[in-house]
Amino acid sequence: MKENNSKQVLLSVLGVAILVVAVVGVSFAAFSYSKTGEKVNTITTGTITMSYSETTNGINLTNALPMTDGVGKALADTNQYFDFTVSANITGTTTINYAITATKEVDSTLPEDGVKLYLTNMDDDADTQITAPTKFNAIPKTTAGEESSAPADQAELYNGTFNSTDSHDYRLRMWVADDYSVTGTSQTFKVRVNVYGAAAAQ
Repeated sequence: MKENNSKQVLLSVLGVAILVVAVVGVSFAAFSYSKTGEKVNTITTGTITMSYSETTNGINLTNALPMTDGVGKALADTNQYFDFTVSANITGTTTINYAITATKEVDSTLPEDGVKLYLTNMDDDADTQITAPTKFNAIPKTTAGEESSAPADQAELYNGTFNSTDSHDYRLRMWVADDYSVTGTSQTFKVRVNVYGAAAAQ
């Protein structure tokens, strides 16, 4: 009788262990992000510098499961968002208009209407919304003649102004929209974050 009880306890423990491993494996597959790309960091005056705090300027979404905006906005693990800093070093009374844009990488396989982007300001860890959760295809595009000198047809996440030497911290989150039907095949979506700036006309 004791031997039967021991076998049942052993089988129960093994069953729980296998279940834990399966759940951890599924959770990991739901959030697979990585940073990618080369920096695009353009300025049209020699008195200004802009830089990222990150060494790369992209974010990848691979085999992620759909989620609601509430869950996406709360993503907090270091591999679930992309942090970067935009700074200006201004000499004199120059005003700089700048834009933060996103471009889709050509090897992305998820459709643009299946992915949402969400940009927040992280100055003093505030995590303040700048761009509400928006499907990539619905984000307004830059046009020719932008004050920031950003090229046309890029997703414009934010545009702002520097009037003095300063810097701002930003966080970009990206997730699969909850109304997108995931297929059985592996799918990815990759964006590159770009910053453009130009001195305002005097």
